Amino acid sequence: MPLDPPVARTLSARLRPAQCLVALLLVALLASCATTPSAGPATSAVRFAPAFANAATLARQDAALSGQARTDNAREIDRLLATLDDATLARDAAALPSGDPLYNFAGRALQRRGLPLPRPFDRGAQWRFDAGNRPPADSDGYRPPVKLAVLLPLSGNLATAAAPVRDGLLAGYYGERRRRPEIQFYDTTGTAAGATAAYARATAEGADFVVGPLGRDEVSALFQQPELATPMLVLNRGTVAPPDGKAGFSLAPEDDGIAAAEYVLARERKTALIIEGSDDNGRRASQAFRERFAERGGRVTRVISVPEAPGDLSAVLATASQEGADAVFLAVRGSTARALTPQLALAGLGGKTRVGTSQLTSGTGKPEEDMALDGIAFPTEAWTSRGVPALPAASVTGERVPTARGPAARLFAFGYDAWLLTAYLEKLATGINTDLQGATGRLQLDGFGNVVRTPSWSTFAGGRPAPIADGG
Repeated sequence: MPLDPPVARTLSARLRPAQCLVALLLVALLASCATTPSAGPATSAVRFAPAFANAATLARQDAALSGQARTDNAREIDRLLATLDDATLARDAAALPSGDPLYNFAGRALQRRGLPLPRPFDRGAQWRFDAGNRPPADSDGYRPPVKLAVLLPLSGNLATAAAPVRDGLLAGYYGERRRRPEIQFYDTTGTAAGATAAYARATAEGADFVVGPLGRDEVSALFQQPELATPMLVLNRGTVAPPDGKAGFSLAPEDDGIAAAEYVLARERKTALIIEGSDDNGRRASQAFRERFAERGGRVTRVISVPEAPGDLSAVLATASQEGADAVFLAVRGSTARALTPQLALAGLGGKTRVGTSQLTSGTGKPEEDMALDGIAFPTEAWTSRGVPALPAASVTGERVPTARGPAARLFAFGYDAWLLTAYLEKLATGINTDLQGATGRLQLDGFGNVVRTPSWSTFAGGRPAPIADGG
């Protein structure tokens, strides 16, 4: 019979963090042996799929955990939900009562698959954004702050990356003809201490919403503060999840890896060869692809790490070809991919589904050379591939604004979307199946404060990037 929940919580509290997940998994295993799998007393009459019932047991323990134990617990919940087919996941999620701790996990899983939510995410009062002093929302949900603080590294090592983000945000801000907030920029200097000090200063000076910081260490430092009274949208993925009432938006390499895994799975490819670059971006994208692909039932045949100039890989690729991969994930820059594609073809892998990351356009620009990349799909921004109504074409903007040119265009689009989220975050947080069509893609908000971005998809055709007709 299942362990009594108070007993399980006591057991977990007495174990070291590394042992917490083991104890919780035992609880889940015992719970799955019950005659009628269920998510809890309130839904005892509902028969859930065993994996869903096990995930519900872990979800009831989640709030009592912290640190790595909580991260591992959430990952196991996601893994269990990923084993369910779409119909089962949608059915069981709809049967959960309001306030059930599993619902936000299940809703996020539905969202990742592009499936509708049965009801809005369960959010507490902290998602009101202290908006009592704001005028009512317009009919489309537009309800910006009264006083907006933007925390960016305007000096230091990250200043170059911050400039296009700043200019993209200002493009959205000045392009809006309705009421706009008072806006103030604060320099974080690209350091954890600078970000913490900038947030404190912005709060003291009356900001009712904060955008930023941009650096990963800056975000992690802020999220570890005991009190964050002012609502905020951070612009990177930290090492800890966003606190309640705070939101996170990023263009992290992990997002590319997750998007690529979903792209491959949507085409019913179940085995994949990964070729990852030796840089941090390549490794992080590769790891995220592996985790999501495995969660959804895929199998990675092998991972090949390559330097920027990969050399002769014919022997290892010939062996990889015999292992039955039906897809190839290239977490490398365009210049590296150009050297690999002829070798993939000789090994019999050229005809497989090939998908890259947004890095694929890095080191490209000469069609006569880039024809080697023809047919490789990669995630990209809606603005640069198809355009968005509220912004001039990326090519035109790039001619006039240096920070919207070349690789910086991606960060410019990111900054523009940061402005959109500032003005529409309440709509995303409180609505059901609501989204924004942003410059970086389709934007939604999951039940844990993370902005979920569905990118556009492009491929190379004749050596030039071209949008995929069905949007990927």
